[in-house]
Amino acid sequence: MMKLLTLNCHSWQEDNQLEKISILSDDIADKSYDVIALQEVSQLIESEAVQGIVKRDNFALVLLEELAKRDVTGYSLIWDFAHIGYDVYEEGVAILTKHPVTEEHRFFISKSHDQSYWKTRKIVGATISYGGRPLTFYSCHLGWWTDEEEPFKFQVDSLMEQVTPESPFFLMGDFNNNAQVREEGYDYLLSKGLLDTFDGAVERDSGVTVEGKIAGWDENKVDLRIDLVLSSKKMDVHSSRVIFNDVNKPVVSDHFGVEVVLGDGKSS
Repeated sequence: MMKLLTLNCHSWQEDNQLEKISILSDDIADKSYDVIALQEVSQLIESEAVQGIVKRDNFALVLLEELAKRDVTGYSLIWDFAHIGYDVYEEGVAILTKHPVTEEHRFFISKSHDQSYWKTRKIVGATISYGGRPLTFYSCHLGWWTDEEEPFKFQVDSLMEQVTPESPFFLMGDFNNNAQVREEGYDYLLSKGLLDTFDGAVERDSGVTVEGKIAGWDENKVDLRIDLVLSSKKMDVHSSRVIFNDVNKPVVSDHFGVEVVLGDGKSS
């Protein structure tokens, strides 16, 4: 069984933030995920760098420190920042994995590469060795279908041009397009040959990861399935479940997470 988790953290914007990091840490310690993709992983611009570009208050680094308190070590962190958020943060995406990383990936997918512009989008990824073969995972945070300045189609096209096709790959994250709406961003993703692990799961729930209004969806009044785990090849998917939704673990962000369990981590 291979266990995956994706979560838009809404980091440092949550009430009781440290308590929520503790809840997340407890779950990771319990589940021992193979790969974790995180979005909206922020650090203060003015903070001190401690690991390359990663600064002392980087949300993912703080999470790793909490895990260490639970005697959970061995996770590698790959992080990069896409843009400045809320004027004071470097906001980015991260991959955590406990498997050997054979290659790291970092690239822009937006028209803009100006990291002072809040619509600039960047992807990070990791190719890992799993069961003696390579698998690649990308943490994704894309824009909106209706955005004329930063078109979603452009970002998806750019993403697909830069992924590593030599190995099976997964796109995990916040795609900001409701999977329940036809002929928009979700269908455009599937038109690229991507497969939704939700569809292939033997066991699954509603998949809803956003309820009501959140940042970027200020007028929203419907349930959204916008946090996804997509694969480049058909996979044996045991289960796809929403987590941190007050049904399966307490809420830790304005997004719920998605946990996916692959039957054997192999394509069929």
